[in-house]
Amino acid sequence: MTLETISENRSFGGRQGVYRHASKATGTDMTFAVYLPPQAETAEVPVLWYLSGLTCTHENAMTKAGAQDHAAREGLALIFPDTSPRGEGVADDEAFDLGQGAGFYLNATQDPWAKHFRMWDYIAQELPDLVFDAFPLDRAAQGITGHSMGGHGALTLAMTLPDTYRSVSAFAPIANPSESDWGRKQFAAYLGEDRDAWAAHDATLLMADRGYPGEILIDQGTEDQFLDLLRPEALAQAIVARRQPAMIRMQPGYDHSYFFVQSFMGDHVAWHAERLWDPV
Repeated sequence: MTLETISENRSFGGRQGVYRHASKATGTDMTFAVYLPPQAETAEVPVLWYLSGLTCTHENAMTKAGAQDHAAREGLALIFPDTSPRGEGVADDEAFDLGQGAGFYLNATQDPWAKHFRMWDYIAQELPDLVFDAFPLDRAAQGITGHSMGGHGALTLAMTLPDTYRSVSAFAPIANPSESDWGRKQFAAYLGEDRDAWAAHDATLLMADRGYPGEILIDQGTEDQFLDLLRPEALAQAIVARRQPAMIRMQPGYDHSYFFVQSFMGDHVAWHAERLWDPV
């Protein structure tokens, strides 16, 4: 695949780049960002995927999460994909939580979404094949995290593909979408009414069914304005029932914004670095 460089900037001794390519998975051009820490100049480095939330592009976390400073210290590369296919001819909806900017990291099976909304294949296979060919990254050392809809994607991908992702964390994830208005609406549109198909993309149901072989870190703000939609209590109950090693931190006074993400990004990058550089 041909990779077009949109921009590259020096950042904390490393390099922040933005790139575009033609995606076979989505049938559209896709834009993503990669941060390479200084350590990547001499060796392959571990990778931390960051999946963004509703309405976001690659740019939101790249510019607002404050992750590059931490990644440079820990020697991790960061990859910021987009949240959906975009462009002329791509199905969309007037609501912010469906269509472009709201891909939910799944492969849609229903019209009009099925033609382009194949974000699971894009994140799990196509984009990794591209970046590991183009950059000095260690494919055997991948972690994944994300915020809100991206936290949902990080947890579901990690539990489904545990051999791919050696570490996982999430910021305020949509934790039980099958029982939330942030999930039922989108799953019905993208996947139809078969709730068995929904279960493959519900972190709470995946936790009950299979869990994750490592530890999980989740941060959630107590003043999150979307707390009822996120349903962290459902995931917490499934974690306890499974006796899954996990740390769920209810952070007092924090909301759903990127100020929340910034505040705990250093903890998450260090969490992943510990498991990617020195796996247990």
